[in-house]
Amino acid sequence: MSDRKPSYINFKSDTYAWKPDINYQKHPEKYKVGKGEQGVLICEPYKSEIGQYWRFKNAEIAEESSEKIYELFLNYLKNDDFVGADMARKYLQMGFTRARRYFNYKGGKKYDENKDYQQLERGTGDPEKAKAADIFYKKWKDAEDNQKYSQLKINWKEEYG
Repeated sequence: MSDRKPSYINFKSDTYAWKPDINYQKHPEKYKVGKGEQGVLICEPYKSEIGQYWRFKNAEIAEESSEKIYELFLNYLKNDDFVGADMARKYLQMGFTRARRYFNYKGGKKYDENKDYQQLERGTGDPEKAKAADIFYKKWKDAEDNQKYSQLKINWKEEYG
């Protein structure tokens, strides 16, 4: 077991690149691509537009959810909205990672806060979540492999950094 504490323990919102009071659709220059799923639960209006569909309770729900989020991803691409597409991609990724967390750990809890945040035992979670994770994984990879998304990402990085 690892005794490393999770990153959210000493989280400093004032230095976090993403802010809840910015409309990233109107100000894409303030968006940061970031690492992994960073900013996904903060960046508006995308958080509200996409987050309402994000579910992974079982395979059937994950299928519906990932399809709807992927549809939003494609719509953002159609409108050349890289930030929206990137946020939708992040929700697909998060569907995979969170479903895997609930598969690996009972109740999705990875650390025991009563034991100095020691990592809990793996393999105690819900096997149904593995199916949900696989569904999200495929959609996430479809999004990452999309040529228009890749080009918009290159263009966005050249323009905004």
